[in-house]
Amino acid sequence: MGDFFNPALIPKETTFFAIWLLGVSLGLTACTATCLPFMGTWILGRGGSQGQALRDTALFVTGRILAYSLLGAIAGGAGVWLSQALRGGTGNAVIGLSSIVAGVWLLRSGEAHASCGVARSARSTPPLMLGLSLSLTPCAPLASLLAVCAAAGSVKIGAVNGVAFGLGAALTPLLILLPLISLLGKSLRENREWITLWIRWGAAAVLILLGLRRMVLIF
Repeated sequence: MGDFFNPALIPKETTFFAIWLLGVSLGLTACTATCLPFMGTWILGRGGSQGQALRDTALFVTGRILAYSLLGAIAGGAGVWLSQALRGGTGNAVIGLSSIVAGVWLLRSGEAHASCGVARSARSTPPLMLGLSLSLTPCAPLASLLAVCAAAGSVKIGAVNGVAFGLGAALTPLLILLPLISLLGKSLRENREWITLWIRWGAAAVLILLGLRRMVLIF
């Protein structure tokens, strides 16, 4: 890919719409391939209702928008430092940790204490955290966003650019695929109570393995 980040090649004036289109290019392509193994496994393993699947999908998208806004703001203030950190493996470390946490949550979700108020409030954490962390995946559209924000040299403009990019990236086939996966899980579990535990444990194992694989990529 060459230099992952080169703000000198990016014009300082880039329209909100252009950055939004850049986000759309990510959401309709690489986002699906990168995020589906994580979020699809989470949705299938959680075994919630269709409403829960929609909420988890919304939390995931919200996490991505928040992450891109934060990344844009940091790039606007710190320039090339952020890109170098992501290229150095920081993104894979955060993604791996988030995936492992989501897997552990699934393993523990069937325990008796999972019905307490704290556990119920924590149910939104894994999809939100996956949305935040998966936004750190190095790719060409993200590199362009960071370059635009660094060239602007403003934390405020960087944050606005990040929001525009995130709103574009939110237009992803995952909005359709994740609820469909939830319906598939419901169909598999229908009149088969015994399979629920196996699906949850299997999904937890997959998430943990995906996380470990990301951690290994650092070295």
